[in-house]
Amino acid sequence: MEAPRPLAGGRATYGGRATEWSRAIRDGRALRRAPVQVYGLRPLPADVSAPSPLPWLAAVCALFVILQVALVAPGSGLGWDETVYASQVSRHAPPAFFSAPRARGITYLIAPVTELTSSPTVLRIVLALLSGAGLLGALWIWRRLLPTRVLALGGALFATLWITLYYAPQAMPNPWSAYATLAAVGCFLRAVRDRTDRRARVMLPLAVAVVALMRPPDAVWLVLALAAAALVVPRWRRPALVLLLVAGLLLGGADWIVEAYTRYGGLFARLHRAAEIQGGIGWNLAVEDQIRSLDGVGLCRPCDVPWTHPVTAAWWFTLPVLFLGGALAAVRAKRPATALLPGAVAVVMAVPYLFLIDYAAPRFLLPSYALLALPVADCLCRLIARGGRLRPLATLLVAVALLGHLAIQGAVLTGNTARNRHMRQDFRAVATALHGLGVRPPCTLSGENAVQIAYYTGCFSRQIGGPDASITPEGLLAEAARRPVALLVPPRTAPPAFARAWHPAPLSGATRFRGYRAYLAPVPKAPKRAAR
Repeated sequence: MEAPRPLAGGRATYGGRATEWSRAIRDGRALRRAPVQVYGLRPLPADVSAPSPLPWLAAVCALFVILQVALVAPGSGLGWDETVYASQVSRHAPPAFFSAPRARGITYLIAPVTELTSSPTVLRIVLALLSGAGLLGALWIWRRLLPTRVLALGGALFATLWITLYYAPQAMPNPWSAYATLAAVGCFLRAVRDRTDRRARVMLPLAVAVVALMRPPDAVWLVLALAAAALVVPRWRRPALVLLLVAGLLLGGADWIVEAYTRYGGLFARLHRAAEIQGGIGWNLAVEDQIRSLDGVGLCRPCDVPWTHPVTAAWWFTLPVLFLGGALAAVRAKRPATALLPGAVAVVMAVPYLFLIDYAAPRFLLPSYALLALPVADCLCRLIARGGRLRPLATLLVAVALLGHLAIQGAVLTGNTARNRHMRQDFRAVATALHGLGVRPPCTLSGENAVQIAYYTGCFSRQIGGPDASITPEGLLAEAARRPVALLVPPRTAPPAFARAWHPAPLSGATRFRGYRAYLAPVPKAPKRAAR
């Protein structure tokens, strides 16, 4: 038998073969299968000096929560959409009309809170804590794909947008769609990089299901983008991932689909009604509307408001340039997929809100902003450091630019929260005035701003027209025969014919509603008791 030949490091071979393989088998130590590496998704290099991602990401998300609780939660009230969602599970007010485009995911999330209290501040604080956890979970999924510094900076950039800070503690589905979208793209990249990453394959459909539960249209566009990537890119071709994506879409959208058949006569009937409420789905260039809405406009419909502060959109115009810089940085780091796929999915998910509807709301693009934040952070990290060393001049310029950006975001946020607090005071004043006029639960309100005022008053809200049309004039008259009914009419507007004989009463004491009148239906007469 051939004598063993020594190798470097003291190992011996027989016939040129290392004995460590046979020893591993003999000792019962199974060799771990190496992950399947895909071009553009190389694993991060081992670096014992690299910081652990958890403390940094936790610090970013903790600051995110603190800013929400300190700047947004105190004294703020529920907006129009929030009152619709909250009223579905609130003991304080009866459920408002739930229109076809809406999904009930956010109502399930807030149900435990509204079951215990009607305080908007408590709801804000709970949602702020949950938002911090949601962002942390989404960023944590990316820890195997991007360096800690990129994840921390990307999370901070997204968390400090006024749109994120303003809507994260609200009972709105858009932030949750953003967190879940970011998580889904990260799970997808991990799954195509390493076929043995079982956690990624399990979390991928769950993340898609959360998006579908919160915002079904967002989930459809997300699944289309990721499924195309799984089928078109040769080295990512994983038909099984397409099945997981579709399964997540069906799982999260099941509630919406079932409700379509129980309330609207079928899925296509609900889709048709949803399109009608949104003004029709078709070619509508809403890019300028989205840019204008960055001035602090919650809903730009119609978007004919003056654009008084164009500087609020400066970051929006620099976003494509910074993304390209992030893509170049990812290419140089030999992981281009970590920038190109988030960028592609962000564009796909922004398409309906930029080109298919004729109005704008800045919260619609939160999923796209969450995805683009990571390549932008990659670009900034590349600018300020190279070869592990900071570049002083570049660091100074980036720091100054970021401070200016944060100042603008803070100014817009401050203005929005101040308006929200004044809104809450006005709604509470109107509710007090209506109570003084005898409009007390059980009661029904209709007309201008009836949905929000009804929530604060504890009444039903029923509209005879518009996107929330849920009753006819005859039906409203029938309501007036059973309970107090008031029709809210703005200044210089005549009431509809069926309410002209009703008693008008001014709604004084509220700045927002100065000049408004409440037309009160005749008080229902109590039935006469039969004489004995």
